[in-house]
Amino acid sequence: MKKVFVSLLFVAVLHGVNAQVERDKVLHFVGGNLFGLAGAGIAKQISDGNRWWTFAGAIGGSSLIGLGKEAVDAGQRENGWDNDDLLATILGGVTVGVTIDIFTDHKKGRRKKNTAVTLFKDTRTFDQMLRLEQLLQEEREPTLLALSLPAEVLGLERLQ
Repeated sequence: MKKVFVSLLFVAVLHGVNAQVERDKVLHFVGGNLFGLAGAGIAKQISDGNRWWTFAGAIGGSSLIGLGKEAVDAGQRENGWDNDDLLATILGGVTVGVTIDIFTDHKKGRRKKNTAVTLFKDTRTFDQMLRLEQLLQEEREPTLLALSLPAEVLGLERLQ
């Protein structure tokens, strides 16, 4: 009974908080999410996955679009510069940056032990898995053509 009461109280408080947020701020937050995601993706690719640059890219992307939008609003008669809108946009980027950091595997270079050796030994599937593993260790994405070619054509040694 106590859990039900606490849950109902939580929902009631959230409903009241939801009514406090203006629709405009929600749109700024979503825009900050989208441009923060774009900025994080660009920064992650440029920095080879550096987590701090990825986070900075998320904040930078949302800040850039937020400042641009507020600069446009400041030039309009019926609209003006609103720091709360800018804050909502930047917070959208911060949430994307934190979410990416939480769900990204930061253990580079550590490989799990290959248990497929015992499952597919001496089969064609095992040879294909080994070839794929060798391609992935080259620090670049394999092309579809490289994945379809035999190991002899690619110049990869066959592991016995």
